[in-house]
Amino acid sequence: MGKIIVKDLKLFAYHGVNPEEKIEGQNFILDIVADVDLTTASNTDDLNDTVSYAKIIKLARTVFTQAKYDLIEKAGGAVADAIMDEFDKITAVSVTVKKPEAPISADFGYVAVVIERER
Repeated sequence: MGKIIVKDLKLFAYHGVNPEEKIEGQNFILDIVADVDLTTASNTDDLNDTVSYAKIIKLARTVFTQAKYDLIEKAGGAVADAIMDEFDKITAVSVTVKKPEAPISADFGYVAVVIERER
């Protein structure tokens, strides 16, 4: 087995409960961890035997930015579901959505949710 990891994918989107979040947008950071059997690819050195992290990034970017969700739970779930639907070799995925600019009156690094899916 193995994991494909995308860390700190920076995206700009329009998610949030507050109306201004859907108008002005804000920065988000995604971490994606995909469980996949990398045994064959680690022996063959053939891209066809793995899942392209470039394709994971492209799909995550498209799904995360194409709609406006109230909740980052929904946005992360949409990304996780799309990854599971698109890549048969992935047996499980974890998508962390970090919201560093959440409109909360507090000093914090970010708020986040972790969405997990498996076959």
